[in-house]
Amino acid sequence: MDAFFAAVEQRDNPELRGRPVVVGGDPGGRGVVATCSYEARRFGIHSAMSAARAYRLCPQAIFVRPRFEAYCEVSRQVRQIFLDCAELVEPLSLDEAYLDVTVNRLGNPSATRIAQLIRQRIFSETGLTASAGVSYNKFLAKVASDVNKPNGLTLVTPEQAADFIAALPVRRFHGVGRVTEKRMQRLGILTGADLLQYSLEILVKHFGRSGQYYYQIARGIDERPVVPNRVRKSIGKENTLAEDLADRAQMLTILGRQAEQIAILLQQSDSAAHCLTLKVRYADFQTLTRSRTLAEPFCEATEMLAMAEELLAKTAAGQRSVRLLGLTVSQFNQEIPVADPLQLELPFP
Repeated sequence: MDAFFAAVEQRDNPELRGRPVVVGGDPGGRGVVATCSYEARRFGIHSAMSAARAYRLCPQAIFVRPRFEAYCEVSRQVRQIFLDCAELVEPLSLDEAYLDVTVNRLGNPSATRIAQLIRQRIFSETGLTASAGVSYNKFLAKVASDVNKPNGLTLVTPEQAADFIAALPVRRFHGVGRVTEKRMQRLGILTGADLLQYSLEILVKHFGRSGQYYYQIARGIDERPVVPNRVRKSIGKENTLAEDLADRAQMLTILGRQAEQIAILLQQSDSAAHCLTLKVRYADFQTLTRSRTLAEPFCEATEMLAMAEELLAKTAAGQRSVRLLGLTVSQFNQEIPVADPLQLELPFP
């Protein structure tokens, strides 16, 4: 989906259309940009940027708090469109998924035509646009989906793959973040063509197990199948605080709200967890975690809060000011598929 959260806001509020919209936290505090409209991106704003910096880049931007219920509802609509076309649908997030249409419910032999039909139906039913990438593996399809945004479709055939990858800047490679990009640049790797020159041994030496992945994708090799029911490993919620906090009682209030949100998600999946992890980030950005694992599974907010209080006592929170708090549960008593968008982690609890 194109600028998903911002696009939903512009759809639902005509006054926002054509204007720079930033969905996220308070620019007067420590809020973070979840996403922004294409009008805002022209000013250099992007997701994960601090809302304060986004405001400095574009003071006329309109800042909107996220409405996750609205986004989840649209996500369900889009997911159903996917499932009407293909059995093999692997969700990546609320607004993105892989589809294997080798065998499809439309009986259409053209993956490109199926992508066109899906995009048309999404627009017809939701009023929103989506971009698609079509190719013979996940890596190429993912990268291709970002080439002609917004509202675009890009096809990369097996014959085109080598030239497409060779010209691709490494920052556009799915799986290469900013830190890895800088490490590659220090090695003189700026494009896919540069990456192709390095042996498997050298890439593994510099990037560990990821080196094998980079070696293969530089050659257009990605054997990963589309897996419709990936298993969720954890459910977590965290809050970056508007101001540094040193009051433990207030910290426990925040953790209590997080425990309630996690409990709802566990109940929706009829599941329980064995492990609870507390995340604390101090005002100086030092971050630590504390965990507790129980033999008996738990799913109630009161249980989680009691455990969180014990774990918080094992930190310096209170003696030191805190800027972020988070809770995560894991080691479930039964598998939780990622397919349900309500169970996907959201960047703003």
